[in-house]
Amino acid sequence: MSLTQQVEEAFGPGSRLAGAVQAFRPRPGQTEMAVAIAHTLEQSGVLVVEAGTGVGKTFSYLVPALLSGHRVLISTATKNLQDQLFGRDLPHLVEALGLPVRTALLKGRSSYLCLQRLELARQESSAKDRIQARTLARIERWSQATRTGDLAELPGLDERSPGVPLVTSTRDNCLGSQCPKFRACHVNLARKEALGADIVVVNHHLFFADMAVRESGMAELLPTVRTVIFDEAHQLNEIGVQFLGEVLGTAQLLEFANDVLATGLALARGLAAWQELAAGLESASRELRMHVGKHFPGTKLPWTDTAPQGVHAADWTESLDAVESSLAPVAQALAAVAEAATDFARLNERLQALQAKVDKFRLPCEADSVRWVEVGSQIRLVESPLDIAQAVQDKLLRTDLAEPSSRSWVFTSATLGDDAGLTWFTEPCGLGEAKILKVQSPFDYGSQASVYVPRNLVKPGEPAHSGQVAALAGRAVRALGGRTLVLTTTLRALKVISEALQAEFSGEGSITVLAQGQGPKRELMEKFRRGGQDGEAGCVLVASASFWEGFDVPGDALQLVIIDKLPFPPPNDPLVVARSARLENQGRSPFSDYFLPEAAVALKQGAGRLIRRETDQGLLVVCDSRLVAMGYGKRLLAALPPMGRIDTEAGFFERLALLTKASTTDPSLA
Repeated sequence: MSLTQQVEEAFGPGSRLAGAVQAFRPRPGQTEMAVAIAHTLEQSGVLVVEAGTGVGKTFSYLVPALLSGHRVLISTATKNLQDQLFGRDLPHLVEALGLPVRTALLKGRSSYLCLQRLELARQESSAKDRIQARTLARIERWSQATRTGDLAELPGLDERSPGVPLVTSTRDNCLGSQCPKFRACHVNLARKEALGADIVVVNHHLFFADMAVRESGMAELLPTVRTVIFDEAHQLNEIGVQFLGEVLGTAQLLEFANDVLATGLALARGLAAWQELAAGLESASRELRMHVGKHFPGTKLPWTDTAPQGVHAADWTESLDAVESSLAPVAQALAAVAEAATDFARLNERLQALQAKVDKFRLPCEADSVRWVEVGSQIRLVESPLDIAQAVQDKLLRTDLAEPSSRSWVFTSATLGDDAGLTWFTEPCGLGEAKILKVQSPFDYGSQASVYVPRNLVKPGEPAHSGQVAALAGRAVRALGGRTLVLTTTLRALKVISEALQAEFSGEGSITVLAQGQGPKRELMEKFRRGGQDGEAGCVLVASASFWEGFDVPGDALQLVIIDKLPFPPPNDPLVVARSARLENQGRSPFSDYFLPEAAVALKQGAGRLIRRETDQGLLVVCDSRLVAMGYGKRLLAALPPMGRIDTEAGFFERLALLTKASTTDPSLA
């Protein structure tokens, strides 16, 4: 029986899935997608699948992957999704299909406990910082029982905790095979397990980090894999360019200076002027930072000439030269003590990498790349490719040219573009020759949801806009009793709207206003899901950035999504400017070919938070009259699910009053 036939049988009525997976039922779109993937796995090649919300894309790619008998690498967007895939979906299907399949989870080194760093932290911990001491004590107790060393297993540990970097390693401070804890190293054990598994689950950050530095274990793993599947593939391009470029930060230089000083004094005191060497590098790094001046945190200064915008060119060049000059005597000192300890060999590797970065940023920017400086308390010099197309062609797909039938590639997401060819995704990812499949959502959006565009608000960009959005949201939240997600396109709007809502509902006790940044994302999501249940106050969450996707609240815990304005890319961002200029040079329209598709995909992602199950009901509000007043609004509306339309404020509040308050949450459908 062919793989395609096995997959059709697996998704049919009365199949093993129907009997073993709770609440499973055949879905035509899910079967169509699974069969297309099975065909790709049999014939090899590249398949891109846009699978609308509710299709069940996870099972659609897992079933053919498991039945194929291939070694399969699955990459998803975040560590949370990675944990869900490995801990829930894969075990259910492996058991249901009765397959003797070995699975493995592989993350980046910062996700795993480093036993050597834990021991050092224990020795250096200060009783003055009681919170940090308690965190280290919890980690140490947990370390005695964990098999994997994956810090995600430790309940209640915030990954932003200052204690986490103390007990995890980085590429810079890892001692490698010279580490006294090497044999028990959780990172190495995870890599060994991955190399022996049939199905390996990674994340996009790890995948592209390895493409850049070839040190995470993927370099050994990928050549042995027959099938590679990217879930949440819409994030690939933006994640990829983060890793395929070059970054040099003054914080990185200062950390290196501190490590040189500490290691030199501890292991080779008197053999070099360690304090003087470190001070020289620190001084050069701070001078480089000083020349950039004060800017709002997060500002990106375009760097299209000799120096970044607004920075004196001669001062900038002199400062880069000074950084290079301060590294040279450090190199001499490390060479002189190289035999004293393995720590110096690792420091020398870091030094060479820093020298290469400095040399690169003293030269002009490479073609088809863009350069800028990110400003915070420290600065980061960044050179990024405009997209990952060339890297995908050269480092991934081209590896198969000698053996055309050797590997299959599957890329899937709920949102990959707003045209038939999904060019928003395929063009920057170098997948112009891929087969395309679009599978529509099974949801009846016309009866489940409606969209309302208020016409009486001032235009986005005017000072009063965020306040008016907050006022409308406040009235809607009061009418609905919470159950509202407000998505903003900027952190400034997030602050204005969340503070206004918190002021309005302060002291009432019936509504809790949550805001991104006031706690870990996972904690905020759990609080929101509990809103209105078991006597809890109803919830409204105001969020930006990552909450536009990956936030899944089925049932009536979320029935209203408010988007403050159309999510166009920031026009002054250096990467956006460079991409626009490239399109202009090609005789194309940056607005039609870049800004509109970007906004369409982001808008669809945000709207996708509303309806997650066949029984959900809800309303979408887009507080931007351009959606109905401008000609391009038709294209953006067409990108949204086919919801009903509400044209008046009275009609909107009438629909709010009709929304059911009976819970429709059914975790078994997840």
